[in-house]
Amino acid sequence: MPLTYVRVHPKNRLLAWIEDRLPWLTFLSAHTSGYYVAKNLDVWYYFGVLALVVLVNQLLTGIFLAMHFRPTAADAFASVEYIMREVPWGWLIRYLHSTGASLFFVVVYIHMFRSLMYGSYKRPRELVWLLGSLIFVVLMAEAFMGYVLPWGQMSFWGAKVIVSLFSAIPVVGDDLTRWIMGDYLPGDATINRFFALHVIALPLVLLLLVTVHILALHEVGSSNPDGVEIADTRGEDGNPVDGVPFHPYYTVDDLFSTAVFVLFAAFVVFFAPTFGGAFLEPENFRPANPLVTPGHIKPVWYFTPYYAMLRVIPGKLAGIAVMSSAILAVFLLPWLDRGTVRSVRYRGLGYRIALALFAMSFVLLGAVGAGVSATLIPRLFGAAADVTWIENAFGRFWTAVYFGYFLFTWIYTRFGLERTRPVPARVTFGTD
Repeated sequence: MPLTYVRVHPKNRLLAWIEDRLPWLTFLSAHTSGYYVAKNLDVWYYFGVLALVVLVNQLLTGIFLAMHFRPTAADAFASVEYIMREVPWGWLIRYLHSTGASLFFVVVYIHMFRSLMYGSYKRPRELVWLLGSLIFVVLMAEAFMGYVLPWGQMSFWGAKVIVSLFSAIPVVGDDLTRWIMGDYLPGDATINRFFALHVIALPLVLLLLVTVHILALHEVGSSNPDGVEIADTRGEDGNPVDGVPFHPYYTVDDLFSTAVFVLFAAFVVFFAPTFGGAFLEPENFRPANPLVTPGHIKPVWYFTPYYAMLRVIPGKLAGIAVMSSAILAVFLLPWLDRGTVRSVRYRGLGYRIALALFAMSFVLLGAVGAGVSATLIPRLFGAAADVTWIENAFGRFWTAVYFGYFLFTWIYTRFGLERTRPVPARVTFGTD
C-alpha cells in the first residue's frame, strides 16, 4: 500500500532545524510506523530482514579484512594466514566473513523460494522481483571474486576455470578472457582487479540495488501468505484493517528472529566454520600452485547447481548457454506465470507439484555439482558402475526438470489449465 507521510516536528531545536531542511525523520517514520504490513506474515518472511543483517555483517567484516589483506599473488595467501594467526581476533573476523558468505546465500535462496510460494513476483511487484534478481546476480559476482582473493588452491583453479569459460564466446572470447584476467593465467593483475571490484565497485552496486529494492517494495506493499492486497480493505481511519504498522510490531518480531539467527550463526562460526568443507574447502588452506591441479575442482556449494548444468551439458558453449538461461529464466517469471492467484495455498495441484519438483531439482543439481554422486553411485550401482554416464544422465534429467518448471508454469497458466481454490477477500491465519 502507499506510504503514509506525516510530517514529524521534533521538539529539540537542533533536530527541528535539520528536519525543516532535510526531513529524514519524516522519511524514517513513513517507512516504519507509516508502512502497514499484513497481520498474518509467517516465518518465511523473516529471511528478507536476515539477508539485510548478513549484508551488514559482510560489509563490516570486509572492511577490517581489507585493512590487512595484500592483493598480490605473492602475498595474498600469506596475508590471510597473518590475519588468522597474528591479528587480534582476526580469525573471528575472517570466519564471520566466510561463514557470512554462505549464510547470505542460504537466506537469499529461502527468500526467493518464499516469493515463488506466495507469488511475490506478480503484479504490481514485478519491479521488486527484477531488482531482487539483479541483487542475486551481483551477489554471485561478489561472492566469486571474494572466493578468489585468499589465493588458495581452489581459489586459483576456480578463477582459471570460471574465467576461461568466456573463451567459448565466438569471436571475442579469447580477448575477453585475457582482459578479465589481465594476463594469460590468473596472477597479480587478476587479483588486483577482483579486489577492487569486490571491495569497492560491487558493494556500491549492491547497496544501491538493495536500497531501491526496499523502496520499491514499500511503495507497492509487502505480499502475504494469502496473496491478497490489504490496501483493498480499509477502516474509517484510512488504514488497512488487516494491516499493522511495521514499527513496532514487526521490528520487535524481526529482532527476535535476528537473535535466533545470530545464535545459529555463532554456533557455526565457533564450532564448524568450514562446515565439513562446504563453506571452506581443505584445498583452499594450501597456497595456490599453478603446477598442481586439485583432484576435484568444484565451486562453493551455492554455485554447484549451476556448475552441475555446465558439467552435464556437452560442449562448453552449450553448457554456458544453459547455465546463463537458468538465471535469465528467473527474471522472466512474472511474465511466464499468467495465473491470477498468487499464493500456493490456493493454487492448483499441478503448480504445487511443479514447485516441489523445482526445489528438488535445485538441491539435487547442487549435489551433482558438489561431486556427491561420485561417492554414492559406486555404492548404489556397484564398483564397476560408469559414474560419468550415470551422473550425466541424472544431471541432465534434473536440469530438464528445472527448466520444465518455467515452461510448465507458462503453459499451465497461459491456457487456463489451472484449477484454483477460492481466494479469501481478507487475510486469514490458517496454514492451508
